Amino acid sequence: MTSRSAPVDGFRLAYDRFGHPGAPGVLLLHGWPGNRQDYRRMVPLLSGAADVVVPDLRGFGGSDKHAVDVRHFYSATAQAGSVIGLIRELELSQVVLAGYDVGSRVAQSVARMQPDLVAALVLSPPLPGAGERVLTAKAQTEFWYQAFHQLPLAAELIDGDADSVRNYLRHFWTHWSGPNFTLSGDELERLVFDYALPGAFTASIAWYRAGAGMVAQSLAELPPGGGPRIHVPTDVLWPVCDPLFPTEWADRLEHYFTDVAVHFAYDAGHFTPLECPEQFAELILNRTRPGG
Repeated sequence: MTSRSAPVDGFRLAYDRFGHPGAPGVLLLHGWPGNRQDYRRMVPLLSGAADVVVPDLRGFGGSDKHAVDVRHFYSATAQAGSVIGLIRELELSQVVLAGYDVGSRVAQSVARMQPDLVAALVLSPPLPGAGERVLTAKAQTEFWYQAFHQLPLAAELIDGDADSVRNYLRHFWTHWSGPNFTLSGDELERLVFDYALPGAFTASIAWYRAGAGMVAQSLAELPPGGGPRIHVPTDVLWPVCDPLFPTEWADRLEHYFTDVAVHFAYDAGHFTPLECPEQFAELILNRTRPGG
């Protein structure tokens, strides 16, 4: 049964809860262009040993979508505020917070804002440390969509048009995935159903319009060693076949995290929860065990 959170800043989150209340808490944060169903292959691997909560972030899936100032209400900090509110509402403590894509950035923000609530992070890119490398010609051939999302034209061409949404989402789910993964037609149609509702696509790209995307964040980040680090123990699952995030960009992580271990997913592309669910889940389960 899908539940809805109490509002934070007027936004209620839709979420599913699986497993055993009282077991170690695990929150799973999805990416773009996805929703909480991104974790459908991981939940069965986790729910036998954890209290698993999977929300839609603001502007996605069944969560609220409001036409408001995006920088104030859709930034990483604002998204983190809703996640923190959900953790407190469910009376969870010392959760393992996992995320990829948008969910990775939001999880990092939670760890900075309320480290006392988080026992560990398990993340796939994006992560800090890319810096100016995001402006290379090769990187910009991948990150073009983030500039496109800033244009009113993006919503005018795509929002509310199922065929346009389908073609646009299919491009990313095909191009970003690894060689052994294909999103089925039924799975794509479920995403299209969510994203093609009037206003839904526009709400989903509010994240980028708020300046929370990889390009904006990489150019704004402090140089290595130039600011406070995240102190929450962190595992990074880096997919080797992700065209967005080359493995070389993992070289500066120790400058942004005090306790970080990098693990490589050798056959996976960008969508780690679906492409290598066992490896992702095992990193989470290791953090829920005593001494993890």
